[in-house]
Amino acid sequence: MSYKVLLVEDDATTADYIAKGLIEEGFTVDRADNGRDGLFLATEAGHDAIILDRMLPGMDGMAMLAALRAASIDTPVIILSALATADERIKGLTGGSDDYLTKPFAFAELLARLRIILRRGGGGQAPETRLSCGDLDVDLLSRKVKRGARVVDLQPREFRLLDYLLRHQDEVVTRTMLLEGVWDYHFDPGTNVIDVHISRLRRKIDEEGEPPLIHTIRGAGYRLSEQG
Repeated sequence: MSYKVLLVEDDATTADYIAKGLIEEGFTVDRADNGRDGLFLATEAGHDAIILDRMLPGMDGMAMLAALRAASIDTPVIILSALATADERIKGLTGGSDDYLTKPFAFAELLARLRIILRRGGGGQAPETRLSCGDLDVDLLSRKVKRGARVVDLQPREFRLLDYLLRHQDEVVTRTMLLEGVWDYHFDPGTNVIDVHISRLRRKIDEEGEPPLIHTIRGAGYRLSEQG
């Protein structure tokens, strides 16, 4: 299968380096050298993934990403950035990206991360289109979530978190599993980003009077289950 990737990078040398490597690996590559053109292509062209420089002319990468997510465009995004501190990486990941790679980087690592986000949800069998737990129903194609007759409006990261919990239904999901499975973060940044997102998701899923589905397992993690 040939994947179509949008590369938004204003440095011509870096863009040429990435595009050449991707084309050699069989990818189709669209390019933009500023955030405004990148946003236009991202909303019009139906890409499988976006590689997005963070500091761009016209519209910076985080603003472009926010505009995409606000428009309910959930194309996987890898941010490239020279901003390498933990705080900056967290901003990128909590801002709606699927991965964050700091410059300078090896093309082999970028390619590996790209293939991981493209492979997510795959596995050689017909993909699931619906997940449920009790009266909670999630349509993966339309990305609509309902609890009984109630429509639940989720942000993209909240949807990914719920998707992950549903795929591990009745299992204890640890902090490490969530960092790696939802944020693609392979070390603990020592922040409360998971607790904040779980709390937001719980408020939306488990309203007052409804049997709780999201349970905190003290000292272990979280579990999505009809059982306590």
